[in-house]
Amino acid sequence: MRSLYISQSGCALSLKQEQVLIKQGQDLLDQAQLPMLEQILIFGQSQVTTQLVRACLYRNIPIVYLSRMGRCYGRLLPIERGYRSLARQQQALSTGDRLSVAKAIVRAKVKNGRVLLQRQYRRVESATLKDVIEQLSSLVGQIEQADAIERLMGFEGAAAACYFRVFGECLTSESFSFQTRSRQPPLDPVNAMLSFGYQVLWNHLLSLIELQGLDPYEACLHQGSERHAALASDLVEEFRAPLVDSLVLYLVNSSIVSVDTDFDYPAGACYLNEEGRRKFLRAFLQRMEEPLATADGLQPRWDLLNRQVKLFKQFVSNPALGYKPYLIR
Repeated sequence: MRSLYISQSGCALSLKQEQVLIKQGQDLLDQAQLPMLEQILIFGQSQVTTQLVRACLYRNIPIVYLSRMGRCYGRLLPIERGYRSLARQQQALSTGDRLSVAKAIVRAKVKNGRVLLQRQYRRVESATLKDVIEQLSSLVGQIEQADAIERLMGFEGAAAACYFRVFGECLTSESFSFQTRSRQPPLDPVNAMLSFGYQVLWNHLLSLIELQGLDPYEACLHQGSERHAALASDLVEEFRAPLVDSLVLYLVNSSIVSVDTDFDYPAGACYLNEEGRRKFLRAFLQRMEEPLATADGLQPRWDLLNRQVKLFKQFVSNPALGYKPYLIR
């Protein structure tokens, strides 16, 4: 199964027999077999025919609409994807069970960030990097002491501040600099790629959550609302460093992206432009399709996401099992 990304604006998507055709004017840009699609993600302004919409609804293939910068506007889903009995089980989770899973997620996020920095330290050998790695190790031990979500979020915030304080030292290109994490809006190319990558990853997790029949608005760490699918925000935490942050370092340090040609700078903000999004998504897909050794043999990285969603579903059905987040080594 694959996800179809429409990163160029002004495209028209139509259906011919079992083939999705992507055209720009009279030019055929790409085509994909509908039965092989897991979801369609459309960035910017493109059109989808009613015939294709109906076929996607029939086959339970979500169509996701995003801004050019990666912010999700909404998702087109069939009616039968309503939340079933699992939603009631999620709502019935105790405060203790929620806190236990939230601590596991934050602990995994901090550990994964620390491992990424340790790998960079072998190359850079910066005293500041070494100091931050030690601080993150200390914070991992303190997380277990959190007796409420508010205190846990304090530890998570402290760890993120430490981590991003030295993230710029891992960049080898003189054209790219990174001082601090900026989100709304991102203020530099590195922040633009981080925000875009997190949003793409978040949308993939949201699709998998819905496919498993879980309620995406019932979470353990983040607070859900009518406009915030908090469970996707919970599960994205453990994958930020291994899947997105490491990819951004690769794109910069391998000179794949350029500050001059792959970004737009409107009113002091910074976003990936059309060419930049195409480069990022191509590299993201290549990385996600690479096989990793797992207990079930070689599996693509995509399987990591699906496995974690299934583990959370297992926890909801039987909280005594707990939840084991993804850890890199």
